[in-house]
Amino acid sequence: MQIESRVFGDAYETANRYVDILASRGVDWGLIGPREVERLWPRHVLNSVAISQLIDPGSSVLDVGSGAGLPGIPLAIARPDLKVTLLEPLLRRANFLTEVVKELGLGDHVTVVRGRAEEQHDRYHVVTCRAVAALPKLLTWCLPLVAPRGQLLAMKGESAEQELLDVQGTLRSRRLTGEVLAVSADPELEPTWVVRVR
Repeated sequence: MQIESRVFGDAYETANRYVDILASRGVDWGLIGPREVERLWPRHVLNSVAISQLIDPGSSVLDVGSGAGLPGIPLAIARPDLKVTLLEPLLRRANFLTEVVKELGLGDHVTVVRGRAEEQHDRYHVVTCRAVAALPKLLTWCLPLVAPRGQLLAMKGESAEQELLDVQGTLRSRRLTGEVLAVSADPELEPTWVVRVR
């Protein structure tokens, strides 16, 4: 059995349609680089779902700077129990996300909001972001949106440890804890590095 169908189970067809959209319209609209098409499954979609194991059932999730819908859309496909909000400031990207959510039939648990993190007032159990900004900026934008006892999951590359070290003072002053976790959607996949702040 392919890793993709193992990870997504019954939702594999929907996930596959999303990958097709990214490979075609995502590239046409400039949301995905042409070189990324070969790596959409492992590097983008399965990588996004890796954080699913850190999210409690029935959680509300805000995906900040959603772009092409990563990690929000793969999470919503794999976890219909989640209420996912895709937050994207750029009109073109917000329009793309709205189309994709409609086409994939995710509208019952996915909402697209056009705007910036600093303009939002709702609070969520989980705030996620992937390749949006350095951790100091992310903390400023995202922490006000995390509900009490909630968490920020910032998907990072190899620099995760160093970025976390750089914000220790900020975390201490706000009585928050941070840790770097290596998570994976499947044992055969490379781990995804996540900075979790609670």
